[in-house]
Amino acid sequence: MHSFDVLVIGGGHAGVEAACAAARMGARTALVSFDIATIGAMSCNPAIGGLGKGHLVREVDALDGVIGRAADAGAIHYRMLNRSKGSAVWGPRVQADRKRFKASVQNAVRSQRNLALIEGEAAALVLQGGAVAGLELADGTILAAPRVVLCTGTFLGGVLFRGEERFEGGRIGENAAQRLAAQLRDAALPMARLKTGTPPRLDGRTIDWAVLEEQPSDGERWTMSPLTPERINPQVFCAITRTTHAGHDAIRANLHRSPLFSGAIAAAGPRYCPSIEDKIHRFGDREGHQVFLEPEGLDSHVVYPNGISTSLPVDVQETVVRTMPGCARVDIVQPGYAVEYDHIDPRALTTDLQVRAIPGLYCAGQINGTTGYEEAAAQGLVAGLEAAAAALGRSAPQLDRANSYIAVMLDDLTLQGVSEPYRMLTARAEYRLRLRANNAATRLTGLGIAAGCVGTRRREWWERRENMREMFHVKHSETIHARELADAGLPVRRDHGEKSIAEWLRFDGVTPQALQPWLGDLTARDPLLAVEMAEDAAYAPYLARQDAELRDLRASEALPLPADFPYAEVPGLSNEMVERLSTAAPGTLAAAGRVPGVTPAALSALLVHARRRTAA
Repeated sequence: MHSFDVLVIGGGHAGVEAACAAARMGARTALVSFDIATIGAMSCNPAIGGLGKGHLVREVDALDGVIGRAADAGAIHYRMLNRSKGSAVWGPRVQADRKRFKASVQNAVRSQRNLALIEGEAAALVLQGGAVAGLELADGTILAAPRVVLCTGTFLGGVLFRGEERFEGGRIGENAAQRLAAQLRDAALPMARLKTGTPPRLDGRTIDWAVLEEQPSDGERWTMSPLTPERINPQVFCAITRTTHAGHDAIRANLHRSPLFSGAIAAAGPRYCPSIEDKIHRFGDREGHQVFLEPEGLDSHVVYPNGISTSLPVDVQETVVRTMPGCARVDIVQPGYAVEYDHIDPRALTTDLQVRAIPGLYCAGQINGTTGYEEAAAQGLVAGLEAAAAALGRSAPQLDRANSYIAVMLDDLTLQGVSEPYRMLTARAEYRLRLRANNAATRLTGLGIAAGCVGTRRREWWERRENMREMFHVKHSETIHARELADAGLPVRRDHGEKSIAEWLRFDGVTPQALQPWLGDLTARDPLLAVEMAEDAAYAPYLARQDAELRDLRASEALPLPADFPYAEVPGLSNEMVERLSTAAPGTLAAAGRVPGVTPAALSALLVHARRRTAA
């Protein structure tokens, strides 16, 4: 029998981060995958990041995760989304070369100390006394471990749909985990079905690129990870086309052949990324829907048409894509399809992503009802850190809604559950001014170092950056008279008196570059840190107000609520409130306040009763 501290099932984005995070913590870890050669494969869109999602990538990277550096290794197109708005909601996104991305991920897992790769089908969990004790493979091999992380993606009971066709699998051409799905259903865990989909892949050699609007890569220096000093791949352009009336008519005429409308698929799909047939059904008045033609690699002719996910029959897919401008003669390399899969109601999990009913079992990724590589990677990171910390008797980094989007997601999932695949949005974070994509390392890397999940290279980078930060602080405290700035051509009134550089950075038109005569070469030495600290200065009054609010909240809301808290004994708490709170089982008063439907009055009653119990 082989023994480990942590077993991770699944080699997708969640599984890779979980396995590498646990191993970085020092736990003896094994990653189990159907096929080791597919570890790190991009199942759907070959892109990483975006609105809200880019924040998650930067946060995973700040804790020394894999996805950010792999994105840079494969990046052939960089684009910062939402530039027209404040930097707090900017979304860094890269289009990645599939082969280069996967090669980078595989290099990371193969070179990670304390991590073994095991090829095989995870057939069943080994349980002892109701708790996890290991895993049985389909060939009968037993792997012993007190902590197991499930990162099964769409492979748990996965079924693929394309028109009237149906296949078992979690990805085209690959098997589904049917035995494990059956075991989890037999364990009476709260489970349901969700669906996602993918568009047809096109042959870029058959696209008339000359008639399409080009979307070039950003001509800037930023990368997904600060450990990537510069962009390493040639940059390509994407192109923009649209669906047409003729294509819409073809879809409407064949809706009865779509499994979404025939009743073959009953599960909910992602609201923010619906299939093209769903778009046409719901938004029938639209003349067209934008489609981004995104190359899948430098040495590949395959193009991903972002915006037309579909499960329509192949002949209808061909008709639809050939009605789009530039695609009249396009050939489909691989038709699109939908996949329906099992997921666990995430309200059955604690905030460390452990299943309450099965101690030692953690879940991460689409098994928890989320969608997207980035959400999966962030959950995998947390599950791996928490599983390793529990196995080794240590503490994982302490994440909360005030320091990370990751914690916002975990709170949302474990308290509110999902009715559709969950997608991270910046609007979900109440403290988004402090949770900017460009300050993730400032917020989280120190916590990762303290917890022991950050490697030597990142720690050394962090120490150099903190020294540079101190130099900026010293300079920002120096004062300049308005006359000096006005004489240098800056847009300030001469009678504004003397202020510190940090205060001047709150004025429109006063940038780190404009202040170079006073900052010296600091801006040139670390331009990204210069921008981050200038934003800190600009947001300082708002952040100070938030800090005060957080202190007041934490003074009472950090009050712990045990899993068996007797909500029914709280005077004044309605039966509805008792049911909501008992189901959500929030760990703190703050978490209780975020349970949907819990009123301020109910929260006040709960606070009084909880304090009495604590004092008793």
